[in-house]
Amino acid sequence: MEIFLAEFELYVLLALVRLGGEAYGAAIRREIESTTGRSVSIGAVYATLGRLDDKRLLRHRISEPLPTRGGRARKFYRLTAKGERALRHSTSMLHRMMTGPTLTLETEL
Repeated sequence: MEIFLAEFELYVLLALVRLGGEAYGAAIRREIESTTGRSVSIGAVYATLGRLDDKRLLRHRISEPLPTRGGRARKFYRLTAKGERALRHSTSMLHRMMTGPTLTLETEL
């Protein structure tokens, strides 16, 4: 059974891959914003991480609290094997759709 990813789910999973072992909520948000130029709310990131976790496409571990006053623990995320398969499948489909005839858009003013 193939898992189909929504656009933002794809962004989040790709950010996880790009960040490696340093993928936590705020870093994921920054990675998506800097790569896409799109403004992203932290709530959208955490809601998506929750959905992806429910689908068992990622796992998380909780770090020790940061060694600063009031330092909080971070939740670091990584792909599962199922998440890697879903990401490969989605990016492969997207690549196939993008290759071939040149896309020409006509716009009306």
